[in-house]
Amino acid sequence: MVDEYIKKYGKRLYGLCLTLCAFSDEADDLYQDTWLKVLKNISQYDETKEFEPWLTKICVNTYRNKLRRIAKAPFYNRFSDGDEKDRVLESVSAEHPKDYGDLHKAIDKLPEKYRITVILFYFNDLDLKSVASTLGIPVGTVKSRLNKAKKLIKE
Repeated sequence: MVDEYIKKYGKRLYGLCLTLCAFSDEADDLYQDTWLKVLKNISQYDETKEFEPWLTKICVNTYRNKLRRIAKAPFYNRFSDGDEKDRVLESVSAEHPKDYGDLHKAIDKLPEKYRITVILFYFNDLDLKSVASTLGIPVGTVKSRLNKAKKLIKE
């Protein structure tokens, strides 16, 4: 049963992982961790609902948990401040298409709650209700975050 889901949703899930993560190795790990959690929790899936929002929610939560672990591990962040980190990250070649490089950089610099909302809505083509369900927030909050994200990107 899970094999069918992997065939049907695997490419879109991997695209989401690549969008969320800075490096393809991290995206590979997130992709694999997401499917492992799906296997572990497939009995909790409500088959009366769509699978993709449930899968996306698992992926986003797995990503958030990873960020929390990194934030708690002081040895992982070797940068003295955000500017130093930005300089190092800018020196690394981006994997994004050249046409949208500036847009991707701007999205990458957004605070995490806005960045994830933008990625789910614009890059994963989820509607407002699906984004709200995935993130566990009201639809109005999704609209507010998208609006704030647009303003931040323009700046």
